[in-house]
Parts: sequence; structure tokens; C-alpha cells
Amino acid sequence: MTDLPLLSVRDLSVAFTQNGATNLAVDRISFDIGKGETVALVGESGSGKSVSALSAVRLLPYPAASHPTGEVLFNGEDVLKADDAGLRRIRGNEISMIFQEPMTSLNPLHPVEKQIAEVLKIHRGMSDTAARARVLQLLEQVGIQNPESRLKSYPHQLSGGQRQRVMIAMALANEPDLLIADEPTTALDVTVQAQILQLLKDIQRDTGMAMLFITHDLGIVRKVADRVCVMTKGKIVESGAVERIFTAPEHPYTQHLLAAEPKGDPPVTDDRKPIVVAAENVKVWFPVKRGFLRRTVDHIKAVDGIDVTVREGQTLGIVGESGSGKTTLGLALMRMISSTGKIRFGSREIEGLNSKEMRPLRRDMQVVFQDPFGSLSPRMSVADIVGEGLEVHFPSISADERDAKVSAALVEVGLDADTRFRYPHEFSGGQRQRISIARAMVLEPKFVMLDEPTSALDMSVQAQVVDLLRDLQRRHNLAYLFISHDLKVVRALANEVVVMRAGKVVEAGPAADIFDAPETDYTKALMAAAFRLETAGAGIVSE
Repeated sequence: MTDLPLLSVRDLSVAFTQNGATNLAVDRISFDIGKGETVALVGESGSGKSVSALSAVRLLPYPAASHPTGEVLFNGEDVLKADDAGLRRIRGNEISMIFQEPMTSLNPLHPVEKQIAEVLKIHRGMSDTAARARVLQLLEQVGIQNPESRLKSYPHQLSGGQRQRVMIAMALANEPDLLIADEPTTALDVTVQAQILQLLKDIQRDTGMAMLFITHDLGIVRKVADRVCVMTKGKIVESGAVERIFTAPEHPYTQHLLAAEPKGDPPVTDDRKPIVVAAENVKVWFPVKRGFLRRTVDHIKAVDGIDVTVREGQTLGIVGESGSGKTTLGLALMRMISSTGKIRFGSREIEGLNSKEMRPLRRDMQVVFQDPFGSLSPRMSVADIVGEGLEVHFPSISADERDAKVSAALVEVGLDADTRFRYPHEFSGGQRQRISIARAMVLEPKFVMLDEPTSALDMSVQAQVVDLLRDLQRRHNLAYLFISHDLKVVRALANEVVVMRAGKVVEAGPAADIFDAPETDYTKALMAAAFRLETAGAGIVSE
């Protein structure tokens, strides 16, 4: 007789009711997870992955959410029928969960020690002394250096990787039998991502814990999972062992996901093209002030003496880990923060210009930000968002002309012009990013800074946005400054690459040389983490 599965999801459906209308988000799915096994739920946004996982611990917004069919058996007990006492015993004790975005999952008002200790006190009744000892043990286990110094830290004082490690420590505090990890590495650098994945595997090996791993990134799945369930439109369309899914996918959707990596070639390097942006010895130092008189005792050297050149129709990729200074450098080049050193836009030196003097140049220098939902006003329609720049820079054009330009910009980025009267929340993540690109392109700029524009998107949507950016660059001869920690995307777009670490350039040159023959240990470790998802190696200092 074989052992029963630790978790058995049988014929599960999830429905949401709003304003009298009911929508089916998950449609009769079934899968099992054995003890010590890792099963991955894979699919794009909206496929039903997270809703399925949240059902396992009854964390959906009931009564708006319901389960028309199915059961979720954990150690033979149906979680969907458990009473409050049963749920308290299961949640955080026998099943724990790591959420996708640690910054919003952690309480910003409580320090690290209090948040982890709370789990121990509620479920195990530990004293303050015993809880502190266990918190220190957990922080050390998840790779937080000098854990004593982090006990009083608040989430905003930690890096993205450190916050995710704290979330893992909370989830592992009571040594659960099953860990549900919902996109735990989506927003992390490739090196930190590799460290987190290795950490989860090590803990799983040491404790025998099972894991339900939710992701849209098939590269991660191949590294961590034993079996895969592929979801789309609320259904599991294919499942099986990892190697079988990767080597012989049967369903067209699975084949589509596997083929969805950004492809294509970056622009050919041409040193004869005119320089759009050039910078010499750019520095951005933030003062560290202490004492009663707030004297400057040191500086954080976010950008420390960097030279860059971006030519017409070319793309310069800036890569590196979080905190390396990538975005700070970009903001300095755009004159959105103060810096020292020479910055030239076209034939004009702009480092000394104030905001009023910079305003006429803004139409030619545009930005596409990382988070399209956060950078689009929820109170403005798409027509107002895209047309706002036209009102500022071309106040003399008529309302009809402005509307025509907005419509043309939306069509150019692959959106229906008739959607311009909708609001951002009515669009998917990929569509919102297209709106952000349209907002920049409507002004017909010469230089565009793209700050992690694909990091929050599904793989297939990433590929579409990369194709769009490449097409726009070719049509309008645009100069791009592309900032990213996703080296696969950079490889598809950039012809020149600068690798940054701790505010300095580690390596720079043609993209082909950087990717195929990196010279420094740090760049080699970045490439290994990005393209083979190996544990971060030489040159990477863990947090």
C-alpha cells in the first residue's frame, strides 16, 4: 500500500461573485503533492495559479469567493470543511506560505523580530526569550548576515533579497510540512534569485518539507520542481515530470510558454551614428549625517565616476544587482536627481540646468518605469494619461489633434484606440506597460530610459514588449538606455552593456563580448545565475 499524498486537490473549482455576476476562476483542477516533493503550478497571470494555492489554506476573500466543486485534502482532512480551530492549527503551523511581494506582505510598522516572533508565540506559545533565540536561528538559517543587527530593522531598511529571506524565515518558523511559495523570486536579481532557490532546496533537503511552487518562469521550474502542472484559463492543461514537460511538451499552450523567451537581435553597433547622450565622471553621492548637529560623516556612493555614451538608434544596457546604482545613474542622466560630472544631451551640456531650463528638453527625453500600475494615475483615463505630455509640450494644438495623436500612439504600441477612455485597472499588466510606452512615444522623443520595463511581466508578455521596443526603435531611430537585472532581456535588446556593482563599472563593452566572454568574476557569476540558474558564485557577496 502506497502512502497517501500530503496534499490532494480533487476536482477543485473557484468562483467569484460580484454585483450578482459569478465568474469561474478555477475549473475542476486536480493534483497531488507527496511528502518531500516539489510540484510547480505554472502559467501566465490570470491563469488561476495563486487562487488555487490560496484555496489550500482558505485565504480567499470569502464569501465573495466560493468552491462550487471539489475538496482540498491535507493529511486526509478537507481544508475546505475545517472549522476555525482546525484552520488555525493548519495555517502557519502545518502549511506556510511565502507571498510574491515581501514589501507589501510584511508589516511596515513592525521590526523584523516582532514579525517573526509573532508566529512562534501564537502557534507555539513561546516566551520572549525563547522566541528571540529561535528568530536569530531562523535569520541565520536563511542567510541574513549579522542577524542580531537586523532584529530591530524595519522592512524598508532591507533590500529586496533580505525582505524575501525574512518572509521565508517567517514561513519556516514552525517547520511546516508544506510550503506554498507564490512567485517568491519574481522581483529579485538573478544572483539573489539563485541564492533564494538554493536556500529553499537546502531547507527542503534538511527538513523533508514538501513545496508547492507557483511561477510563470519555466527556467526556475526546471531547477526546483519534481513535477509540473501547467495552467491556463483556470484549467490544468498538462502535467507530468519536469524533464518530460521540457523535452516533449504535448499541449500547444505548454509549447507556447517554452518558446516565449525574448528573442531577436539587438541593433548593430555603429560608431558613426551621432551621440545622443554622453556623460563623463558622473557621481551621485548621498551624505550620511549623524549627531545632534547632523554633520556629514560619510557618503553613500551610489554612482561613483561613470562614463557612458548612447548613440542614435542604439541601446546601452545597464545591468547589476539591486543597489548597484543602475537606476540612480539613469535618473542622473535624465537630470531627475542631482549629480556631478559632465552630461551632454545632443550638443548641449545639461548638468548645470535647473528644472525650468530642462523643461523644453523633456519632450526629447522620456522614461518608461518598472511598475506600470504604480506609474499610471488610477484617476485618469488612458486618453488623459497619454495626452498629458502633449498638453504640456504642445499647448497650442487642438483637442481633436491631441486625440488623434493619442489614438495613433496607442495603435502603434498594439492597443485598440477605442480603449483610450478606460482606466488603468481595466487592463492587464502587459497592456498597462504598452500604455506607459505610448505615453513616452507620443512626444516623439530622441532618448528613452527604460527602467526594468519587463520585470513584472509574464514571459510571453515580456517577449511581446521586447519585440515592440525593438520595432519602435527601428522605426524612430531611438536611443535607449535599458536598465535591467534580467540579462536575457538585455541580450535581446542591447548592443552595448555596462555592468555595475556598488556604484562603479565592473565591466563594459559590446554585448556579445560581455555575454559570451565575460572577463571579471562578478560578470561571470551574473551570467551563470541568469542563464544556468546556478548558485551565485565567485564575486557575488551574499546579503
